[in-house]
Amino acid sequence: MTPRDFGVLWAMKLRKGVILAGGMGTRLAPLTQVTNKHLLPIYDKPMILYPIEKMVEAGIEEILLVTGGEFAGDFLKFLGNGMSWGIKRLHYTYQEGHGGIAEALSLARDFSAEEPMIVILGDNIFSAALLPYIKKYEEIGTGAMILLKQVKDAHRFGVACVQGKNIIKIVEKPAKPESNLAVTGIYFYDKRVFEIIDGLSPSARNEFEITDVNNTYIRWAQMRWAKLPGWWTDAGTFESLHRATELVRKVRTRSIPPKKPNGNA
Repeated sequence: MTPRDFGVLWAMKLRKGVILAGGMGTRLAPLTQVTNKHLLPIYDKPMILYPIEKMVEAGIEEILLVTGGEFAGDFLKFLGNGMSWGIKRLHYTYQEGHGGIAEALSLARDFSAEEPMIVILGDNIFSAALLPYIKKYEEIGTGAMILLKQVKDAHRFGVACVQGKNIIKIVEKPAKPESNLAVTGIYFYDKRVFEIIDGLSPSARNEFEITDVNNTYIRWAQMRWAKLPGWWTDAGTFESLHRATELVRKVRTRSIPPKKPNGNA
């Protein structure tokens, strides 16, 4: 298939989601010496529930959880078959080694069954609803879409360089970012993502990079984007883990109604 061979447009609802929750979480050691990073608490519940809840609220019917490491079984103990958390069908798969995000996503090939997917990195915590972006992607019909967020520490992320309505490139963790638009860990892909992954070479850190996947769609002129409103953070460092907890705490405490006086004061 050539870059210009865009395949047949689907006429179906996007109903499948992939959550990538592998990795060693070394930046959060020693916490990750006892469990997977994505099971650490963000305020009042484990991190992994946040992307799950966002997908469920948006009507995603099937979720594949990609995990790895020695604590992978902890997810099964906690999530079970997913029904307690509103998931209609929950699937699991295991990533051996540390081959990067794109390699982890490659494990979703059979699960996708050539349908489009929404993919979320398991340490992404955000306030916006996903449904508007799912509908937007369904209208597009093919290619990829990513969500961007303006940040102050863009050097920590993949950074999108935008001209007008188009992304011209994504640079992974640049020392001097050309913009403050970070690529969040929220992606939409069609079935060709697996063809792209098959053709990747390992990066300098010996991983298969999701940035290389996204740049391929950009070269094909098949990458769309939108800005994510509200707040967003990753939770992969102690600082960002704390920030995520504080953001969620503020939301939770604002939603708690004040206590009524008991008349004895």
